[in-house]
Amino acid sequence: MIMKKIIIFASGSGTNAENIINYFQKNQKAEVTHVFSNKLSAKVLQKATALDVTALHFDRASFYESNDVLHIVKDAAPDLIVLAGFLWKFPENLIQACPNKIINVHPALLPKYGGKGMYGKHVHQAVFNNKETVSGITIHYVNENYDEGAIIFQAETNVSDVNSPNEIAARIHTLEYEHFPKVIEEILYGS
Repeated sequence: MIMKKIIIFASGSGTNAENIINYFQKNQKAEVTHVFSNKLSAKVLQKATALDVTALHFDRASFYESNDVLHIVKDAAPDLIVLAGFLWKFPENLIQACPNKIINVHPALLPKYGGKGMYGKHVHQAVFNNKETVSGITIHYVNENYDEGAIIFQAETNVSDVNSPNEIAARIHTLEYEHFPKVIEEILYGS
């Protein structure tokens, strides 16, 4: 079996990226070859380096105004690009170069609580404010619009008894850790 290659894009602490890297380092069915971040100070870059994964930072110009990032991605030849807490809208040149090879995890049950500005704590605050009894995660393909790509997988959790958005966040993180690597493996190899 040829080892499949994954690239991760992340903007923050990298807990999901770290979980995915560890998952595939253990089962050796795929390899995370690169982690890209738009934030030089993002902890995800340090975590990737510590796990022997190439960590790269890029700026807005190299992402949106040139083909610099596109060329690096093409050279890496990933089987899948995974957005794990990546906050910028993905550019059309990358989407067109990698059709049906880019996925994202969203911390809510889309189509609810999706769209521009709806990420992380903003989603959990909205879920809490609206007194939702259920929330969850959605893993979906990335297209030109925020959170509108075809849904691949959803998992839900009860949030009727929470006292804060942080409690919702903790339950969502548990779902992400449990399901995201397995869904990636299913996309790469079939269930």
